[in-house]
Amino acid sequence: MNIQIIKKEKITDKKSALLSATLTLVNDHGFHDAPMSKIAKLAGVAPATIYLYFENKQNLINTLYLEVKASFNKFAFNGYHEDMPVKKGFEIIWYNVADYKLNQIKEASFLSQCDNTPMIDEEIRKEGLKHLQPLLDLWEKGKEEGIIKPLSIFVLYSYAIYPLSFLMAMQDRNLYTLDKKVLDETFRAAWDAIKL
Repeated sequence: MNIQIIKKEKITDKKSALLSATLTLVNDHGFHDAPMSKIAKLAGVAPATIYLYFENKQNLINTLYLEVKASFNKFAFNGYHEDMPVKKGFEIIWYNVADYKLNQIKEASFLSQCDNTPMIDEEIRKEGLKHLQPLLDLWEKGKEEGIIKPLSIFVLYSYAIYPLSFLMAMQDRNLYTLDKKVLDETFRAAWDAIKL
């Protein structure tokens, strides 16, 4: 194995360790109680090492946000094809999102925190929104076909997808259980909220 490949693996490992440590600290303590020194310590690297991969904490958080959004995207659109009927396509995406939120808990919690913080740069948020493009295109198709209410994507998202974050938080606090029956009822409510 040549030296360049070994160095690349080490770089990837340290960068991944820093991103993972940031995810853990932000979830456990919030953005402001996740200083670079704690991130470095949890990642098992020297504090100065962070700056070899990230300009500053903002750059680190933005990078993590985009990486988690990309993983969410891959998960959310698994099995979906743009030529599907609108309801069937939405059903696949919705259940994939529910599955992600229930099984990729650290990542889903991080994304929920990102929805409610000024820590993510606005340009990065817009870039992250691109990861939802297949869903937005599906809703546009549904509007054109007279199946989906002619509402903004933000209103559609708030009624159809965002309730999953709330329900996930209630389950995390042991106040509610998201079993198959509840998920099916929640999907029907989400569909009823956005269909014409």
